[in-house]
Amino acid sequence: MDSSGVARPNDHWSGAAKLGLILLFLLPALAFSQASLSPTEIVRRADDLLRGDTNRGTYTMEVVTPNWRRTLELYVYSLGRDKIFIRILSPAKEAGIGTLRVKNEMWNYLPNVEKTIKIPPSMMAQSWMGSDFANDDLVKESSIVNDYTHTIAAEEDTGDFSAYKIELIPKPDAAVVWGKILFWVRKGDYVPLKEEYYDEKGRLIKVLEYSDIGAVSDHIIPRVWKMSSALKDNHYTIIKVVDVEYNKPIDGNVFTLENLKKIQ
Repeated sequence: MDSSGVARPNDHWSGAAKLGLILLFLLPALAFSQASLSPTEIVRRADDLLRGDTNRGTYTMEVVTPNWRRTLELYVYSLGRDKIFIRILSPAKEAGIGTLRVKNEMWNYLPNVEKTIKIPPSMMAQSWMGSDFANDDLVKESSIVNDYTHTIAAEEDTGDFSAYKIELIPKPDAAVVWGKILFWVRKGDYVPLKEEYYDEKGRLIKVLEYSDIGAVSDHIIPRVWKMSSALKDNHYTIIKVVDVEYNKPIDGNVFTLENLKKIQ
């Protein structure tokens, strides 16, 4: 303030000027923090977002082909990256069929013949319940982090979102189906947006597109997952999240062969 009592511009900063200076220093730091994440950590965060420590609840799966379509209602339990249990609730023809995965081992239970079938590695690429999701898709959520090397191939604008495009290449000793996966993850919150699956010859086999991003329990996730065949026209499967809870305790006995055979 000068002798006349008039404040000089440099004596006091306005709130806006102070905020601007804070952002000038803070935003580059935030950008560096996100950019400094490794591609593997980005994939891990996207995987963790869909999974949580636990999740349980109902989903629908609509399978569509040029000649027919059908809808299954599923109840799913998931614990960490290593355990998943699926029970088909409807339609009546398939009700009671169950699938259990513990680490890299899988079993199906068929109540009509009261038989439990272990899924061998040679069948991991086969369709699950006639859908465009393979048996391997039930185990890949753990292997997508551990069994591949990850490289940021590009940073892309998908139209609605800015995303990391991450290339996944199998590690030499990994027992996986795919020769390559491309994975798009939204910047900022790591919501998965899209996955492309390629065979060992580099052919695109199928595409998984995520949409309808919104709140589910305490997570923001895509609530619609569409898997489309790249080899067959008009063959696709849509999974919709209906009512799912995250991070609630689940009894470990759910993930047992004994429970797989129980039809309630």
